[in-house]
Amino acid sequence: MARPPIPTPTRLRSRRERRQRRLTATRAVRETIVSLAGLVGRPVRLFDNKEVGVLVDLVARFSGDQDYPPVTGLVIRVGRREVFLEAGFVSALAATEVVLRTTSVDLRDFVRRPGEVLLARDLLDHQVVDVDGVQVVRASDLYLAPVQGRIRLVGVDVSVHALLRRLGPVRFRARPTPERVIDWAAIQPLGDAASEVRLRMSHEGIHRLRPGELADLLEDLGREARHELLEVLDPEDAADALEEMEPGELEALLRTTEPERAAELIATMETDEAVDALRDLAGDERAEILAEMPAERAEELTSLLAYDEHSAGGIMTTLLAVIDADETVASAEQRLVELAEHRGEIDAVVVVDASGALVGDVPLFDLLIADHARRIGELCEDEAPVTAAPDTSLRDVAVALIESRRSSVLVLDGDRPVGRILADDVVDALLPERGRLHFPRLLQ
Repeated sequence: MARPPIPTPTRLRSRRERRQRRLTATRAVRETIVSLAGLVGRPVRLFDNKEVGVLVDLVARFSGDQDYPPVTGLVIRVGRREVFLEAGFVSALAATEVVLRTTSVDLRDFVRRPGEVLLARDLLDHQVVDVDGVQVVRASDLYLAPVQGRIRLVGVDVSVHALLRRLGPVRFRARPTPERVIDWAAIQPLGDAASEVRLRMSHEGIHRLRPGELADLLEDLGREARHELLEVLDPEDAADALEEMEPGELEALLRTTEPERAAELIATMETDEAVDALRDLAGDERAEILAEMPAERAEELTSLLAYDEHSAGGIMTTLLAVIDADETVASAEQRLVELAEHRGEIDAVVVVDASGALVGDVPLFDLLIADHARRIGELCEDEAPVTAAPDTSLRDVAVALIESRRSSVLVLDGDRPVGRILADDVVDALLPERGRLHFPRLLQ
């Protein structure tokens, strides 16, 4: 599936620069990395070398201003008890043992407190999102290192080698393999740990991604993780990502989403994409979602669903930039400014008379080069608009596009414009097995 636009050189350079600023890119950190997988099950010793117990897990507390969460405590098994020890008692976190800075400690029964993340239990072997690489990965190992006077989570290893190392002899488990480490500052966790870092990532890494990149991530995630990622996103960003998903993947996601949330997402999508999403659902599922939408939006989508999906009405978008023929070019440009968030769906301005009947369809380029004070109706005199009725077949729409060499066709109900069909909508409809294709559009 093609999902342009391809990241620009500036965007790729920005990603490279972010990677270079990461802690795991520094030699000092790489040389002090400790493997969490290799450390779990290892002895915890007092300063006099007396063994207290074995390490079960490390506790961290994430916050919005911390790219690298500090370890705040240890969970240790002493006999049959699991006890908690503050991280301040740790003298050294070595590859094969934890050494405490005292000969006596007060060990308390471990009770997990709100906001605490157990690194091994909550993150190891769980899916996480690599925001820099735009991929879903599984944490085969987590890496820790001393940074700014504290032990911090600095990276995640996603390599098969790390997984094999954990399954092999004990003596090999503590040897980190940082060649495939992803810096923790680039990670969006999912699952139990997600809520603790949601604030930071929702304002940083995730919002740097384009809709197509988010769609790729959603398609790669499991059911629960998909919904967790959607919760990170604003409704508008989530809707944009859903528009880029494969129809089958989108259908599966909507079927497992609460109707109220599904209604919110679909209502926010572009109209033609929303209709496509609803059309793929069963009748009772569609009705349940429509019932949760604002009445006006539900009525609009319901009216479009009444058209045959293989007709012009079935694939058109009702989003139109409409202006009266007696208004000026400057007024038309202001109308476009008001619709800027929908620029990918607009390639021309629809010109109508006082009764709402079609006068012409002015391409954006013609508008761009026209005098601002000129009456826009004058721009409609040279070329008749390309139109189709709602029941026109897709084949005839495609023929009209080819013969006119235009990028879209206006759909008319009588003499009144009711929608527009863009070239990529026709391709998507005629070649559904190819997935959604999105060609670059003017001003996009």
